[in-house]
Amino acid sequence: MKPIPTAFTKLMKIDLPIIAAPMFLVSNADLVVEASEAGAIGTFPALNYRPIEKYREALTEMRRRTKKPIGVNIIVNKSNTRQREDVRLALEAGVELFITSLGNPKDVIAEAHRQGAKVICDVTNLEHGLKCEDLGADGVIAVAQGAGGHAGPISPLVLIPWLKSRLKIPVIAAGGIAHGSGLAACLALGADAVSIGTRFIASKEASVEQSYKEAIVRSSPEDIIMTSRISGTPAAVIRTKYTDSISGELPWIVKRLKENKHSKKYVVPLIHYLGSKALEQAAVTPTWKQVWSAGQSVGLVDEILSVREILEKLIAEYETAKSRLT
Repeated sequence: MKPIPTAFTKLMKIDLPIIAAPMFLVSNADLVVEASEAGAIGTFPALNYRPIEKYREALTEMRRRTKKPIGVNIIVNKSNTRQREDVRLALEAGVELFITSLGNPKDVIAEAHRQGAKVICDVTNLEHGLKCEDLGADGVIAVAQGAGGHAGPISPLVLIPWLKSRLKIPVIAAGGIAHGSGLAACLALGADAVSIGTRFIASKEASVEQSYKEAIVRSSPEDIIMTSRISGTPAAVIRTKYTDSISGELPWIVKRLKENKHSKKYVVPLIHYLGSKALEQAAVTPTWKQVWSAGQSVGLVDEILSVREILEKLIAEYETAKSRLT
């Protein structure tokens, strides 16, 4: 595949301005390695591997299979008691990139920079982008409307150029990208790379139940709903009979406890734990409680391919989109 040079590819010493996004339960060693070997950069959530011994083994396997850059997603809120150890083990394994989310990335940035690694941070608005830049982040991921998981509320048509106009560090676009024309559009808006998640769920390498992959292929953007019932924060999931059976919002008593300064530190981790268990069950085993995280780009996914085939298709579509403009 022909390299597409940007500030991000130069920063990470890769060929393609594409991150195979870290996805809960989906991203595994095969997906990460194949994405990096193809010229993009594969990433995964550290908490996909539990207990921590399995995380150490996964890092060792990935490093054995590829010498190209890989990345790890670290949840940086207080509920993640593994944060410090996960960063240490990743740095020992030579991980080149950290993606932080859901909290203050200060400690991860400081530790990663001591070892020469880079850190980019999930943001949904300019305020958070400026804070991350001030803390020394090497870039931000602009999580826009249409993304899977905890999607932001702002259109990528606005969020990307807005962040680019005020930040000096690279901006990576996330949300609604599953076709090469989306890559071309994001680069035209000023993005230095894109982060693609949903498209890689429907990959041969993804370690999820086949029914989850098939749901990605058959769903349309109108099948994506936002619900707070999974993690306590609005998250994008595929509409199913199960999601229809629960309301989109948390019960009022749970919302009150979540907002109370005395009880929130106990309630928030409990909501996250129960939500992650529901997602885990649906992702890896057949169940009537079908809770499948996905973004609006499901409408652009029509087949299950290998990671390398997905990237080759994206780049071919990107070149076609560019040629239409000229």
